Amino acid sequence: MSSLVEEINKRRTFAIISHPDAGKTTLTEKLLLYGGAIHLAGSVKARKAQKHAVSDWMEIEKQRGISVTSSVLQFDYDGFRINILDTPGHQDFSEDTYRTLMAADSAVMLIDVAKGVEEQTKKLFYVCKQRGIPVFTFVNKLDRFGKNPFDLMEEIEQVLGIRAYPMNWPIGVEGSYVGVYNRQLAQVELFEKSGAHGTTVLPSKQGNVNDEEFKALLGAEVHQALIDDIELLDMAGDTFDFDKVRKGELTPMFFGSAMSNFGVRPFLEEFLQLAPAPAPRLADSGVIYPSDPVFSAFVFKIQANMNPAHRDRLAFMRICSGKFTRGMSVYHARSGKTVKLAQPQQFLAQERTLIDEAYPGDIVGLFDPGVFGIGDTICGEKERLQFRDFPVFPPEQFARVQPKDTMRRKQFIKGMTELTQEGAVQVFRPSDYSVESFIVGVVGSLQFEVLEYRLKNEYGVDILMNRLPYGVARWLTSQAGPVEIKTLKNMESSMLVFDIHDRLVALVNNEWSLNWVMERNPEVEFLKVPADAQII
Repeated sequence: MSSLVEEINKRRTFAIISHPDAGKTTLTEKLLLYGGAIHLAGSVKARKAQKHAVSDWMEIEKQRGISVTSSVLQFDYDGFRINILDTPGHQDFSEDTYRTLMAADSAVMLIDVAKGVEEQTKKLFYVCKQRGIPVFTFVNKLDRFGKNPFDLMEEIEQVLGIRAYPMNWPIGVEGSYVGVYNRQLAQVELFEKSGAHGTTVLPSKQGNVNDEEFKALLGAEVHQALIDDIELLDMAGDTFDFDKVRKGELTPMFFGSAMSNFGVRPFLEEFLQLAPAPAPRLADSGVIYPSDPVFSAFVFKIQANMNPAHRDRLAFMRICSGKFTRGMSVYHARSGKTVKLAQPQQFLAQERTLIDEAYPGDIVGLFDPGVFGIGDTICGEKERLQFRDFPVFPPEQFARVQPKDTMRRKQFIKGMTELTQEGAVQVFRPSDYSVESFIVGVVGSLQFEVLEYRLKNEYGVDILMNRLPYGVARWLTSQAGPVEIKTLKNMESSMLVFDIHDRLVALVNNEWSLNWVMERNPEVEFLKVPADAQII
């Protein structure tokens, strides 16, 4: 039986981050293919032909070809237990992505070879840097024409402020690469052309860069260009220093094509050797180390209706320390109650496996009868601790939402409550609580579409949605005590609402209007998020 430390050292828990359309879901799928977790990959381009990536399970994702929720995928490869957190790339769902990064020990930053570093990639990179998460770079879509690899290295440094160290280097002509050169092993790997369009593992041939066979296969011009590139990298490039990777000063860089499987296996194998094992976590009582025998975990995601047939609700927890065993009783910090963790599950997209034990770094799904909330700490019954609060995101768009059919009021309230607990939207109650409606706040407008879709398809409720003209939300507080609505001045063009914890919030049109209102209420503080929350 392996020890706790041995199990911890086997774990690799990472998130894949990128701008939309960089091929993130495809890469996730191909890692599963090479890991032996699936045997045939469904091309993402064939989604309309009823083939969908294994990590996209929600119907709206299949229709639109985007990921709008974070998937959790687990499999074993080469002695490692891998937990992949596949996150939404679309900026309208950045809240879900940021929360998922709280559960990751490292991140794979996916970059489109033609587009380079894009806007959403920048935002997610800075969140990783802020949290001290080591970032590995995979330059994708090498089966197409794109930027020169040296230009991409320079762009990463200038745009993100981090040096890039190529672990491998593409061989061939731009848009027609035939292999990669492994710098650590001084080894060439050439990939065979395949008519399988990326659905199966791509055969390859390996050997020394100076072998006559490879010189002949590559041709004199391509071979000499590779030798010249390697010399330039060795002379002018950085030396590899993993301490700099940990500090966020250096990113190991890989090249490949997730669509055609080019370079995926070399990336997976080298990444698993380099990526960190589960890291310590900060709690109110100090640093919690994975090897601590006392069990601890936190909930970073809640998902209702993953299985529409059962209308189930799952809480995803990241184990931070100790050993998890099925049926164990734990302390739930927020409620102060003891909870029994029955029917724990691990996932390969829609495939679920009931598990008996799990270790730090692992992600476990728990059936949730409505007990858990995002950011909740779970720990041993005798050891009371609280992990650091999750970040909160100020909403920027608002709408009044109510059911078309008042007879569906019960289902409407249930749906709104559950989707709020998931963190899919933020919900507020009007201060003049006169009609059965909610004020919904989101970061991006696509969240409104998903809300409407899910209420209809999961709860059978058609809604009326009226967009509101507000763009700024502020939580109101005062040194003198609770803020009284009747004492506030010049709020006629603003809307006063309460959040789910009955805290008073002002919705105003824009920053100029906010400054005008603040000047007329100097005794009140207007906070971007509640006073006890961390802002992103």
